[in-house]
Amino acid sequence: MEDIIVPLIAITSIFIGLPWVIFHYITKWKQAPKITDEDERLLDEMYNLARRLEDRLTTVERIVAADNPDFRVGFAADTARPGLDRPGMDRPGRDRTSDSYRLEGRM
Repeated sequence: MEDIIVPLIAITSIFIGLPWVIFHYITKWKQAPKITDEDERLLDEMYNLARRLEDRLTTVERIVAADNPDFRVGFAADTARPGLDRPGMDRPGRDRTSDSYRLEGRM
């Protein structure tokens, strides 16, 4: 009797239970709210604002670094929490010595 029940449960769960779970979550996924045009426009606007603010911060850092040779980026934050590594503080992909950081007058 036990030799028949275990394979029957396994086959039933594979051919009925698994597809039911998959189709259940596919239906839930299709019913989930979609991103609207307004949401997409807001995300683009926020991205552009964040990029402009990062450029402004970089410009201010360059001005302060030019006035004070001992200045280094994030110095105040590093002294407030000593001993913590701050990955990404140097903004990867950016070269602080290149001409890509020019003053644009949008401050």
